[in-house]
Amino acid sequence: MASKTTLSAKNLETLGAAHLAELLMKVSKGDAATKRYLRLALAEARSPDDLAPMVRRRLGDIARSRSFIEGAARRTLISDLENQRVAITQKVAERVPMEALDLMWQFLALAPSIYERCDDSSGRIGDIFAEARADMQIVAQAAEPEPRGLAEKIFACLSDNGYGQYDGLIGILAEALGAPGLDHLKSLFEAKLATPSLSDWQKTTARYALQDIADATGDADAYAAQYDAETKTVPSIAARIAERFLGVGRAEDAMAALQIARIDEGTRLIDDWESVRINTMEALGQAEDAQAARWAAFERCLNPIHLRAYLKLLPDFDDIETEDRAMAYAAGFDNVHAALHFLILWPSLDHAARLIETRSNEFDGNHYELLSPAADALEAKYPLATTLLCRALIDHTLEKVKSTRYRHAARHLATCERLALELPMDGTIEDHETYIEALREKHGRKSSFWSLVD
Repeated sequence: MASKTTLSAKNLETLGAAHLAELLMKVSKGDAATKRYLRLALAEARSPDDLAPMVRRRLGDIARSRSFIEGAARRTLISDLENQRVAITQKVAERVPMEALDLMWQFLALAPSIYERCDDSSGRIGDIFAEARADMQIVAQAAEPEPRGLAEKIFACLSDNGYGQYDGLIGILAEALGAPGLDHLKSLFEAKLATPSLSDWQKTTARYALQDIADATGDADAYAAQYDAETKTVPSIAARIAERFLGVGRAEDAMAALQIARIDEGTRLIDDWESVRINTMEALGQAEDAQAARWAAFERCLNPIHLRAYLKLLPDFDDIETEDRAMAYAAGFDNVHAALHFLILWPSLDHAARLIETRSNEFDGNHYELLSPAADALEAKYPLATTLLCRALIDHTLEKVKSTRYRHAARHLATCERLALELPMDGTIEDHETYIEALREKHGRKSSFWSLVD
């Protein structure tokens, strides 16, 4: 049974309306976003018809503001934007969906004025605009706007989309556009693309829009037509085109698109191309070739997705033997860091530990983002491997005088100390005391590090 002091709507009801009102006044004191939220609630309670004009006024105020937003003001703005978004999609849209749709356009149009005055390195403001774009689908379905008018609105917005606030809107509103709206939107962007003296950015925007329309209508040919012959040879682009053909049951055309890609020994980042190629082989009934391609892809870059797919299609017990063979292959992979990443990710911690113990001299302590999580994963059962990784990290940090990592190095040294008694005594690795003495002798003057240790 929940405690009577647990914070829940049911328990708060017991306080009574008067007491709750007093508490809300205290909580909202000095909190502009909460005050505005409460005003929205009062407007809705007094007359739901008052809510939309209040939201419109507030969006107008935000658009007209010119002051830079940082610190507490930024947090207030985020709360305010979220409250306005929720009010539009959950309150206004229930009563007057067409009004809500208009407010959503006004909301998304705030992006330039906000981004120009506010640092969004955390991405939270971008997330709110992304949520608002997603909300447009339900709001538009309820509002049932005239398709041609909606197409013209989308065209205008995407033609001025400098901050990406309208990204993906064609797919989101495809159902509301319907065939008439999509056809009209296509004609608008085709006409724009035929206009002389367009900038590269304007051409790219129009081509992306035409591709989104092609995706919405399932027209793989129209999607592919937006790339010139040279661009179609880029592996990632060939993969995108092939995916569209595959999606509409045209496996032969998908394979043709893949085969014109330029791939040689120096080509990198072909994972997408390889995955689509394997799926295309399957669609063409080339199951054995697809399996061979999965294993080859695994051998090339230790991609766990391809290996899992390969093992899944093997008969019982064959998969166990093949998995062991794959782990052995990974342990001997020329890039020791890629090998460790794969073995930790798989996971096969026993193979990872053996890899570290047998190839410890190959690890670069600069790979903090790999070695530190690996050490954490191995610490409970593999003290020698964990210690070797921690020492690699510590040595690199002190050798290169990376003071920003001193706190991490001190933590890794504490890990080494915890595991010291579990290390083998056969000379495989120098004992912890000897390691510490050598470290002090070589780096004893790095007081900012030792102050974190002693």
